[in-house]
Amino acid sequence: MHRLYPNIPEISPNVHSASGACRAQYRVGSVFESGWRSSTTAPVTHPKVDQEIRRGHRAREKVNIVNRIFISLRERLRRHKVLASAVLAGVVLVVIVAVVIGRVRKPGRAAPPPLQVEVVQVQQQDVPIYSEWIGTTDGMVNADIRAQVSGYLLRKAYTEGALVKEGQLLFEIDPRPLEAVLNQTKGDLAKFVSQVQQAITQVDQAQAQLAQANSQLVQAEANQLKTQLDVNKFRPLLEQKAVTQQDYDNAVQANAAALAQVQVAKGQIKGAAAAVSTAKAAVVAAKAQVESSQATVKTAELNLGFTKIISPIDGIVGIALAQVGDLVNQTSGVLTTVSTIDPIKVYFTVTEQEYLDYVKRNPDPVQRAAAEKEIELQLILANGSTYPHTGRFYIADRQVDPKTGAIRVAGVFPNPDNILRPGQYGRVRSATSTRHGALFVPQRAVTELQGSYQVAVVGGGNKIEIRTVKVGELVGTMWIIEDGLKPGDTVVVEGTQKVAPGAIVNPKPHAAASTTPPQ
Repeated sequence: MHRLYPNIPEISPNVHSASGACRAQYRVGSVFESGWRSSTTAPVTHPKVDQEIRRGHRAREKVNIVNRIFISLRERLRRHKVLASAVLAGVVLVVIVAVVIGRVRKPGRAAPPPLQVEVVQVQQQDVPIYSEWIGTTDGMVNADIRAQVSGYLLRKAYTEGALVKEGQLLFEIDPRPLEAVLNQTKGDLAKFVSQVQQAITQVDQAQAQLAQANSQLVQAEANQLKTQLDVNKFRPLLEQKAVTQQDYDNAVQANAAALAQVQVAKGQIKGAAAAVSTAKAAVVAAKAQVESSQATVKTAELNLGFTKIISPIDGIVGIALAQVGDLVNQTSGVLTTVSTIDPIKVYFTVTEQEYLDYVKRNPDPVQRAAAEKEIELQLILANGSTYPHTGRFYIADRQVDPKTGAIRVAGVFPNPDNILRPGQYGRVRSATSTRHGALFVPQRAVTELQGSYQVAVVGGGNKIEIRTVKVGELVGTMWIIEDGLKPGDTVVVEGTQKVAPGAIVNPKPHAAASTTPPQ
């Protein structure tokens, strides 16, 4: 075609892009327009020329189609770019307008209401200072129940852990061996009593013999006196030859015989007296045997009574440590324990320093004894509750334990409802001194931060001021403030975690605020 139409530039076959098609369309269109114009002025009739012209028309139509597609794509792309630019510009404009409006409206926004907090005023009063010690309850009397005789347990006659009365039966031991012993001792006693009766009879007989010997002595002495009178009468008569020598000799012999009878009677009296003494000694020995036998009988009766083991006191009885059928005796250990628990003792230990401080406050022994009677003790139980009854000081030990440096003290608490049992742990609390003119605030008003304590104080204009304070003792739910506050300051109790320095608050009185000193 280039050879037939040298004025028509050759179309490159590598035109595949839209831009190449556009450029080809422009070149071909220009050539055909010039060729068309030349053909109208000078028509060509050569067949090959006509064929080339038709091909040129078809190529031009294809180029036009490509051109239209390219133009359509370009228009669409242009419209999308314009639309995207418009959207982006609109978004930027909206953001700018929103920021401007926000900045304009921000100063005019309504301020939030002040934070509502609950406050109390710092109080200044005399505050009792309490001390606490770990205490252990114990029975007022603890009676260990043991077997006093040997035997087998027949039965347990009480309910473990129940209250028992003095004299109530707890255990019973087999009594039959001791009953046999008692019967034997009673038999021995009866035998010894009969021996006493025999000895008394022998005394009576000896005394009768003694009386007979005394009567014989009297008669012998009377006979001797008569014979002595005869001798005295016959001696002068013999000198006067009024009586014969034979009569005088008979009188002397009769007097000698009477004297001998007197001596015999006296000997009989001594024998009878000795017999009486012997009989009386036998009576004394028999009575001693009776008394010994009576003691043996009493011992047997006591041992028989010990087979019934009873409670010596009123109190609460523990769990049995021996069972029915066990062989028990004096060395077999404790069977159970009965404790008197109303009132009940509570033992606790105070340090030597606390003891010396107490003595320093009460140097006079009379005043100290009076102060001890006024000491009131509170007992905080293991569950944190306070025992409803107030205790009193009871005793202090005689010495300070050199191992612990503490002295053992006991208090007494009434226990009418048997709430307390021996062995319970608790905290004994008592007022040991009084802090005069102390400043105190509720514990919840004080915040601890890394070892320092702070409170939020409501100042002028209801502005918050955070102050660092120095705390003293914790009395109940109240802190004693030693430094950092003054009487009448208003501190925040509820809402301390929400406030900041300089914040404006709306203070309200604390619902639980109290003007009484802490107890």
